[in-house]
Amino acid sequence: MIDTILVLNAGSSSLKFQVFRSDDLGVLARGKAVRLGEAEPAMDASLADGRRERIALPQACDHDTALSAVLAFVDRHDDGWRMQAVAHRIVHGGETYADPVVVTPAVFAALEALSPLAPLHQPHNLAAVAAAQRLMGDVPNIACFDTAFHAGHDPLTHNFALEQGLRDKGIRRYGFHGLSYQWLEMVLAEQHPDLHAGRVVAAHLGNGASLCAIRGGRSIDTTMGMTALDGLPMGTRSGALDAGAVLYMFQSLGMSAEEVSNTLYEQSGLLGLSGLSNDVETLLASDDPQARFALDYFALKVAQFGAAMAAAMAGIDGFVFTGGIGEHAAPVRDAILERLAFLGNFKVLVIPANEERVMAVQANALIA
Repeated sequence: MIDTILVLNAGSSSLKFQVFRSDDLGVLARGKAVRLGEAEPAMDASLADGRRERIALPQACDHDTALSAVLAFVDRHDDGWRMQAVAHRIVHGGETYADPVVVTPAVFAALEALSPLAPLHQPHNLAAVAAAQRLMGDVPNIACFDTAFHAGHDPLTHNFALEQGLRDKGIRRYGFHGLSYQWLEMVLAEQHPDLHAGRVVAAHLGNGASLCAIRGGRSIDTTMGMTALDGLPMGTRSGALDAGAVLYMFQSLGMSAEEVSNTLYEQSGLLGLSGLSNDVETLLASDDPQARFALDYFALKVAQFGAAMAAAMAGIDGFVFTGGIGEHAAPVRDAILERLAFLGNFKVLVIPANEERVMAVQANALIA
C-alpha cells in the first residue's frame, strides 16, 4: 500500500487536483476540471508515467460531479493508493485560523461565515470540502489557509486607521496568496539561502495579484487587506480604491450593493481599464491603445507597491516573480523592473508557483 494525500484547489468554475505520496511527496497524478457550470465542461488528467486522459464531464457539472470524476480517475489507476487525507485551499481563515486544521462541522460553519470577505473564492473552496465529505467517507479534510502566512504581522501593519470598536469586530488587514508565498519561502531556503535570510519582495501576479515583503523567511507586509479586493489592480478586480469612491457609487450614483460588488470584483482591473480583456497575453498581442494603457497602469502600480514593500523592510535584496503573469509575461516583468531601478541592484528570480505542494506538506505534518 502507498499512503497518499489528495490536494484540491477549487475555483468558481474549476477544480485542480494532485495526488501525492505521503513519504516523499512525489506526485502520482494531477489534473484540472474546467468550465464547471458552463458549456462543455471537461477534465485533463495525467499520471506520473506520462499517461494522459481527456475526460468529458456532464453538462451543468458542479464541484460534486467534478470530484466524482477525479475519484473515478484515481480509482482507475489506483496502484495500492491509500488516501490518508484531503487537503483544501481555503482563501480566508480570518483571525482564528493561522495553521492548517481538520474541518469539523464547527470549523466549516466558521469558514462559511467568512464568505462575504472572499466572495469569489470561499464559497467554492467550501463546496469542494462539502463534496469531499460526502463522497470520501471518513477520510479527514484539512483546510490550508491563504491568510496564514501573514498571521504574524505587527499591529502597525495589520490595523486600519479606524476606531477601536470596529477593529474589535475583525475589520483589519489579513493578506492572501499565503500558500504561494510560503512555497517561495521554501524554495528560497533550499536554493538561495543568502537571499532567504535577507529582504525579498515577492510578486504573485495572475488574475489575482498581490505583493509580499518577506524578511528572513517571514511575511512583514502585503498589499491585500481585509479582502482579496485590495492592493494591486488585478484581472477583473479594482485593487486599492478611495473608499469615498465607493460611497459615491452608493449615495450619488444610486448603485445597489450587488452592483457595486459586481463592478469592483468582476468589471474592473485590466478588464475595466482596457475594455477588452483581463488576459495579459491578449492585451500584449493587441494594438489597441487601451490595452497598452492597462498594462502600463498595472506595471506602474506593481512598482509603486513594490517600493512600499521595500520600505517596510528598509531595503530590498531580491524581487521574486510567480503566478501566471509573473512567470510567463516577460514584457510585464521588464516594465515593472524598469520602474524599480531606482532602488539599486537586487537579485531577480522567477519561481513557478506550487501551492498544492505546500498544502501536501501541511496536511502531511498535521496527520503525522
